[in-house]
Amino acid sequence: MTTLPVLVISPHSRCNCRCSMCDIWKSGTVQEISPDDLERQIESIERLRVEWVVFSGGEPLMHSDLWRLSTMLRERDIRITLLSSGLLLRKHAEAIIRHVDDVIVSLDGPRQVHNAIRGVPRAFELLAAGVARIREIEPRFRISARSTVQRANFDCLMPTTDAARDLALDSISFLAADMESTAFRRPDGWTAEKKGDIALRAEEVIRLEEEIESLIGRGECGTFVRESPAKLRKIVHHFRAQLGEAAAVAPLCNAPWVSCVVEADGLVRPCFFHAPVGNVRTAPLEQILNGPVAKAFRQNLEVATNPVCRKCVCSLNWKPAVRKAENASVL
Repeated sequence: MTTLPVLVISPHSRCNCRCSMCDIWKSGTVQEISPDDLERQIESIERLRVEWVVFSGGEPLMHSDLWRLSTMLRERDIRITLLSSGLLLRKHAEAIIRHVDDVIVSLDGPRQVHNAIRGVPRAFELLAAGVARIREIEPRFRISARSTVQRANFDCLMPTTDAARDLALDSISFLAADMESTAFRRPDGWTAEKKGDIALRAEEVIRLEEEIESLIGRGECGTFVRESPAKLRKIVHHFRAQLGEAAAVAPLCNAPWVSCVVEADGLVRPCFFHAPVGNVRTAPLEQILNGPVAKAFRQNLEVATNPVCRKCVCSLNWKPAVRKAENASVL
């Protein structure tokens, strides 16, 4: 690999939510990508011509020195996107505007649904206050939403879209909950019982399909709702495949060839869902991505047939000529 357009970094290992569809918050240890860790990788980042860094979770705003990381990257003309639960937006509003280019917040439904899924009292209200504060300081700052579809919210995609608009967000994106991978701090995967809490039953998939068709009928796809009708319908297919009612189909994806994920403990993954290929605490990023493990992985990966890829819920199909917001609407 000689270029790496997108670099996803999880700066902090913990999260301030207790979401039902994610186990990151259960981590008992605190790990961070420190400024010194990043400094050791700057030459690799420059040689790989990274264009865009996405601070992912845990919750990046829990990092002890996030703005120093951001400054080091923006000094090299790298775009910064912050993924956040939204709980700390108000506290850090001024710094966010100075140090990142845009924010993507998690929005799981209208107020009551969002609060129940997040497992934090007044999570929706804290998110709303943070967005309002950013808008007060800089009305044009871009804030969008991402919503993970699961049993607790599958029948309220339209109210979720309305909530995003009421919050003065710029757009919203939907993706299906990941139930099959070992990502997001679940190295042993989920039990059948846990999957059953998140997955949809057959009759619920039918209701999800009706909800998605109604959402499509509002004519907002590709505008306020980032997905096209075809992409929204793939969410229905994902849940049908999980039930064994349809064959799992891998999305179009080139993530392992144009991006990578660096976790808070330094592990480097080709994407969120595949096994690590190295650790930045022991080698430069460029060396890891061009080392024997990573090269063998890319050479042998057939996205269409790979069992991990076929169950993927969050793909990236990077096109150099396309605007970044369109390239990574599901990040």
